[in-house]
Amino acid sequence: MSLKKRIIPCLDIKDGRTVKGINFVGLRDAGDPVQLAQQYADQGADELCFLDITATVEKRETLVPLVREIAAVLNIPFTVGGGINDVKLAKEIIKAGADKIAVNSAAVHRPELINELAAELGNQCVVVAVDTKRIALSDKAKPSLDGWKDKVFVSGGRTETDKETIAWCTECEQRGAGEILLTSMDHDGTKNGFALEITDTLSRKLNIPIIASGGGGTAAHFEELFKDTHASAGLAASIFHFGELPVPELKKQLADANVEVRIVI
Repeated sequence: MSLKKRIIPCLDIKDGRTVKGINFVGLRDAGDPVQLAQQYADQGADELCFLDITATVEKRETLVPLVREIAAVLNIPFTVGGGINDVKLAKEIIKAGADKIAVNSAAVHRPELINELAAELGNQCVVVAVDTKRIALSDKAKPSLDGWKDKVFVSGGRTETDKETIAWCTECEQRGAGEILLTSMDHDGTKNGFALEITDTLSRKLNIPIIASGGGGTAAHFEELFKDTHASAGLAASIFHFGELPVPELKKQLADANVEVRIVI
């Protein structure tokens, strides 16, 4: 029997509040993170992801006290990211109640961080979050042809790097990452469906789970994700935060479509 597909709500945190935007901009308030965390645990979400989205830009550490508050109301796996740039802080966050830590910009700037975290915490605790965007190599390039590259961005999607997404994700696995959280900046917040092409490529190429993020707006989008790629999980935010598609309803529709998911009775 294949592993059940995971549904993961994401709390993007700014100034201690949950926020959500489109294509990484235009943030609006989405509620109290502790209340939302409790709600998602009760609804049967498989995991919860907490991303302190301005920690790196503001050059500060993740909000450890808030992590502790959220962990206290959860009975599901909990991943925390944002501003984690060394093993010491990662251990603090695990001690505060997180099950996994996610690194993004810090790992791009110093890839050895992935090795250090895996050695100290174990591969299963290390998630590398990758913000990817399709960039045209010329003004006349078409998305379906070779005139485009999928590039890695850092600092909350503000800065393009020289890293190509597939090569970087492959390196992350080799360095000890236990999971990749792949966010398509082009699809983020659009609710028009996931970035299936790159998700499928990576989920077939790598031997670690891929969490797809960006674009989930309907149950059909999640069904597409799980049937057309080898992604292990689908992550979303606004559709859950604003009650457009509650987790139990999404899982029911997926089960009806013969996608194996964990149903809480």
